[in-house]
Amino acid sequence: MEKTSKIYISGHKGMVGSAISRNLIEKGYTNQVYSPYPPFDLTNQSIVGEFFEKEKPEYVFLAAAKVGGILSNNTYRAQFIYENLMIQNNIIHQSYKHGVKKLLFLGSSCIYPGNCPQPVKEEYLLTGELEYTNEPYAIAKIAGIKMCESYNIQYGTNYVSVMPTNLYGPNDNYNLETSHVLPALIRKMHLGKCLENNDWESIRQDFKKYPVEGVNDTFTDSEIMDKLLKYGISTNPAPSTQQIVTISLWGSGNPYREFLYVDDLAEACVFVMNEVDFNDLKALRPEPCALSPEQTVISHKSGTDIKNTHINIGTGKDLTIKNLALLIKDTVGFKGELKWDNSKPDGTYRKLLDVSKINKLGWKEKIDLNKGIEIVYRNYSKD
Repeated sequence: MEKTSKIYISGHKGMVGSAISRNLIEKGYTNQVYSPYPPFDLTNQSIVGEFFEKEKPEYVFLAAAKVGGILSNNTYRAQFIYENLMIQNNIIHQSYKHGVKKLLFLGSSCIYPGNCPQPVKEEYLLTGELEYTNEPYAIAKIAGIKMCESYNIQYGTNYVSVMPTNLYGPNDNYNLETSHVLPALIRKMHLGKCLENNDWESIRQDFKKYPVEGVNDTFTDSEIMDKLLKYGISTNPAPSTQQIVTISLWGSGNPYREFLYVDDLAEACVFVMNEVDFNDLKALRPEPCALSPEQTVISHKSGTDIKNTHINIGTGKDLTIKNLALLIKDTVGFKGELKWDNSKPDGTYRKLLDVSKINKLGWKEKIDLNKGIEIVYRNYSKD
């Protein structure tokens, strides 16, 4: 990309899109165009086509998506598959029709089978069953990868797909109904700490910024407490001025997760857009790997097949959800009890990404998890 290149970031108000925009501006790329939102509807083919016809972007970052945690993925299954398929179909096809020089498609690590050998290599895609709770979202993202590959093969386009691990950072989603695990834990423990200290002013400030199912700071203490109880935050009477607070969390806490600060992802995306082309990725396709008997989910591909050209983006390090919760508890300063609800699903047991491909290409993360959580909570509690 040139500094004056016309760059379109779909989903520029989201966590990933806004991070990419900030990164580009810091590097001197100021000719950015955005799809107005609302009321711009990326699922509408004619509207997206009109936008591309008018703006004629040279480079596209496809960061727009309907996203959420395990609860929302499993609850709104039809919306997750429909909206994500429509968004990416429209943007990828219009990029082809209007001669976009290069497109970067953002997927997700949930594209891989639920029982993958660890760490997860790019060639493990489509070698086993997906985790059921996020299957519709994963299928949509797999379709996006294959659409990019197919357009490259048939039309000679230069579309590259990156698969980030779990993300966190500025502009994250703190809605308790739809958030991912890390922001949900931060918010729950912040509210738990406020309850411990009988700090209802801070609780109301939190509900003013992030209403819970329509309940905001104007509701009574009792109504707010009812919502906290629904999302696992409860109190017991205590003889002192400090309440005894318990936070109930989904599952066993035993699954492992990898986390990447979103500004590191943005740096990786801009790096890939500038330095890595589809032809480079074809040349990097790995040799068939040796497998142990229990790794029968992996199938060997033909040496002539062009597939699995996407790139994993992560840290290559993970920890259990239980240890993540303890880390956040310590950072926030919550003193209460954490209880694990084994009646709720855990999701995939482990999905640590193999990041050797992106490391070989020349990128590595800079912000470790401890530092990232400190930054995130400092900003959250200040807002």
